Amino acid sequence: MDVTIVLILLLIGALATYFSGNALASKVALFFSVAALGASLVILNQFNQGIDCGFSAVWMKNPNVLFSLKVDGLSIVMMLLNTALIPLIILSSFGNNFSNPKNFYALVMFMAFAMAGTFLASDGFLYYIFWELSLIPIYFIALIWGNDEIAERKKAVIKFFIYTFVGSLFMLAAFIYMYQKAGSFQLDKLYALELSSKEEFWIFMAFFAAYAIKIPLIPFHTWQAAVYQKAPTVGTMLLSGIMLKMGLYSVIRWQLPIAPNAAKELQYFIIGLSIAGVIYGSIVALKQKDLKRLLAYSSLAHVGLIAAGCYTLTVDGLRGAVLQMIAHGFVIVGLFFAAEIIYRRYETRTISHMGGIRQQTPKFASMFMILVLASVALPGTFNFIGEFTVLYSLFTKNIALAVLGGTTIILGAFYMLRMFQHVMLGETNARAFADVTLTEGIVMVVIIGFLLFFGLFPKPIIELIAPSIKEILVHIK
Repeated sequence: MDVTIVLILLLIGALATYFSGNALASKVALFFSVAALGASLVILNQFNQGIDCGFSAVWMKNPNVLFSLKVDGLSIVMMLLNTALIPLIILSSFGNNFSNPKNFYALVMFMAFAMAGTFLASDGFLYYIFWELSLIPIYFIALIWGNDEIAERKKAVIKFFIYTFVGSLFMLAAFIYMYQKAGSFQLDKLYALELSSKEEFWIFMAFFAAYAIKIPLIPFHTWQAAVYQKAPTVGTMLLSGIMLKMGLYSVIRWQLPIAPNAAKELQYFIIGLSIAGVIYGSIVALKQKDLKRLLAYSSLAHVGLIAAGCYTLTVDGLRGAVLQMIAHGFVIVGLFFAAEIIYRRYETRTISHMGGIRQQTPKFASMFMILVLASVALPGTFNFIGEFTVLYSLFTKNIALAVLGGTTIILGAFYMLRMFQHVMLGETNARAFADVTLTEGIVMVVIIGFLLFFGLFPKPIIELIAPSIKEILVHIK
């Protein structure tokens, strides 16, 4: 079995979901997403046995484009993040009533297909196509099924679309330029290019334009909070849990090895921008009254730290960044789902309208508390492993960077625990809060179980990604 089976299952799943009709759409989407997860685990097992699960075939002869998919530890772990979160995201939506569910769930599956292709593609042109394809479904998911007035949603979503699309055009221009020099879009050919300092600089900046918007880094973040708030929670989970990881992954896979000298020259400037995002996101989160916006700015702070780890250009920085990508994906999906559970009962996201929930549902409050503690990197959770490793990599560069980067833990603990106090504690709320359903409980328990298990035993993931990171660092050094 090769890795194309994962893409085939997700694409067929999108089509089957659409043609299954509204009554069965959610169940069909869940079935194919679980099947894709199963295929991903089979690929992982084969890879661990030394079997090559990659795929390459001629797609176009002029220009020279291959349909090639690379399977190494880094691409597998990102593929698994995608295929593990998609079933949970779909299952989490079973408590919602969407209009035209066949369209909604088909778009979710198609987005999963595009994101998986982005993580696996080893041909620059193919990678760019998957990158852009992932933008289409989230545009319609946020626009059609989002929150608040259609005019407000439209304004936020169009801004997001234009930002990301324009940024991606710079990346496409870089690929075209490199193709003229290498005669190929293949990853290894682009790694082998001998570029002048000026060429490296402009290629690096072209990639940076695309990735800084997608992650996002300040000052390219202005689309994020509005889209996270206006999108339905499923869309917010897709964006925060998986889609922004496309930018972080691409920094490691494409930008740094292709333009390593430019990365070294601009290293401290970009680390500074990333840490500024950590501080900015944390401070703005302190002032938020809407729960989804608070979580959006919290995410901005955390991904800023991940980006800082990537640009340290060290083993610890890249390893910590990848670990934190996975941990952040699960914890942010869990937190946004907790916010959705509250919204289903109270029909509000205003923090001041909540409170006293723990008295009525101690089980839900306990699960929410574990997610909050994971978010602030409590030892014993998976987030602690990633954040500690990233901060250590910053410390090896400059102690001041580590101290500033560490503010995400201090400020994060303050605004997250304060949020928990206002949302969960206090006197019993006059409005009844129904306990979590079986479906809601399954999603929460799986996410928490993952965060606790790999918080205590991260070795499998560390060993899986180590060879890929070392290979990439060979090109950077």
